[in-house]
Amino acid sequence: MAEEKKPMKDRISKLIGKFAATRFVRAIMDAGYSVISFTIVGAFFLILTVLPDVVRNPGFTSFYNSTIGRFDNLYQAVYNATMGILALVFSGTFAYSYTKIYRDEEHINLVPVNGLMMFLMAFFITVPELIWKNGTVQFVTMFTKDKMLAGGYQASQTAGIYRIGAVGIFIGLVIAWLTVQIYRYTIKHNWRIKMPASVPAGVSNSFSALIPTACVSIIVAVINMALVLMGTDLFKVLFVPFSFISNIADSWWGILVIMFLIHFLWWFGIHGATIISSFYTPIVLANLQANQHGGAYHVFAGEFTNAFVTIGGSGATLGVAIWLVLRARSAQLKEIGKVEIVPAIFNINEPLIFGLPVVYNANLMIPFIVAPMASSLIAYLGIATHLVPKIIAQQPWPSPVGLGGLVATGSWQGAVLSIVCAIVAFVVWYPFIKHYDNVLLKQEKETSVQENA
Repeated sequence: MAEEKKPMKDRISKLIGKFAATRFVRAIMDAGYSVISFTIVGAFFLILTVLPDVVRNPGFTSFYNSTIGRFDNLYQAVYNATMGILALVFSGTFAYSYTKIYRDEEHINLVPVNGLMMFLMAFFITVPELIWKNGTVQFVTMFTKDKMLAGGYQASQTAGIYRIGAVGIFIGLVIAWLTVQIYRYTIKHNWRIKMPASVPAGVSNSFSALIPTACVSIIVAVINMALVLMGTDLFKVLFVPFSFISNIADSWWGILVIMFLIHFLWWFGIHGATIISSFYTPIVLANLQANQHGGAYHVFAGEFTNAFVTIGGSGATLGVAIWLVLRARSAQLKEIGKVEIVPAIFNINEPLIFGLPVVYNANLMIPFIVAPMASSLIAYLGIATHLVPKIIAQQPWPSPVGLGGLVATGSWQGAVLSIVCAIVAFVVWYPFIKHYDNVLLKQEKETSVQENA
C-alpha cells in the first residue's frame, strides 16, 4: 500500500525548515544580529549632528551651535566608527560564525578567529581602487568635488572609508564565503604546517593557518588583478548584482514581496522576520547610509519595517492587541489580550502568534499576511511622494508606534505616518479577528453547556 502523502503545508514547512537550517543561512542570521548595536549607536550620534535640520528654530540653532554643536566632528567620528565599518562587522561575524559551524559539524580543526582574520585580510585586498597604467599596477588618486581618492582609498569626512561601510556588506559576504571555503578545503586536505604536541596551542594555530592564509590571499589577489587588467575590480563587479537587487527591493512591489515572504514563513511557525531580514539587511543599511549622506532618496532604508509596518510585531498586530483587551468576547481572546497588550507596545507579539494561534490557523492567515503588506504600501507611498521625509536614522526596533517613525525620519510626519499605518493594518484585521472571536465564543458556550448537562 502506497504511503499516504503528507499535507501540502507540512511539506512546505519541512522544505522551508531545511533552508533555514542551512549553514549559510544560520551564519548570515548571526551576522544580522551583530550589526544591531552598531546601527543604533551610530544613529544616535547622527541625530546629534542633524538636530538643527530637524528643529528649524533660530533660537535652538543658536543654542545648538554654542553648546553641543561644538562637538559635531566628534559625533561624526563615532558615526564613522559604527555605521562606517558595517561591512567589516557584518561580514566578519559571518566569516567567524560560518567557520565555527563547519568546525562543529564537520569536526575539522578550523579556528573561527583565523577565519575572521583571513576574511579581513582578503576583504582589504579589494578595498583600494587599482588601475593598470603604463605597464604597472597603480593606486587610483583623484580629487574632485564629488570624489576624493588617495592611495586607492575613497574616503569622506561624513562617511569614512567608502568600501568598508554598509555599501560593502554584500561584497564582504562573498569574500567571507570564499575565504571560509578555501580555509576549510586546505585544512580538510591537510595543507598546513603541523607543529609538535608540545608547542602551545596559540603558536600551533597560527602556523596551521599559514598555508590557508597564503592560499586565500593569492586567490583573491589574482581574481582582483585579472579584473583590474580588464578595467574594473572585484568590488565593482560584485556591486552590479547588489545594485540590481537593491533597486528591486526599494520598489513598492519589491517591498510587498518581502513582506509577503516574512509573514508567509511565520504562518508555518518559522521566524520569517529573522530569515528574510538577514538577506535584505545589507540593502537597507546601504540605503540608510546613502540617505544620510548625499542626494539619495531611498524608501526602503534603516528600520523601515519596524517603524511603519510590523507595528505591534509581525503581522502588524498592535490594533489587534488593543481590540482583544477592549472588545473581545471570548474568554480565550480576552486572556491573550491581557498578556499581549504590553509587549505589543514594544513590537513583541509571540503571545499572539502562538497563543491565538496565528501559526497554521486558516482563519487568520489572510490578515496576518495582508495587513503588513497594506501598511507597507501606505508607508512607501508616504515617503516616495515626499509627504514624509526619507529615513535617516535607525531606531531601536522595540520603539512604540509613532516614536519609531519620528526617530527614523526625524520628523513629526514620520510619527503620523506610523500611526496611520497601524490603523490601516487594524482595518484589515478587524473583520477576521471579530469573526474568529465569535467562533471561539460559540465553542466556549457549547463546551459550557456540555459540561453543565
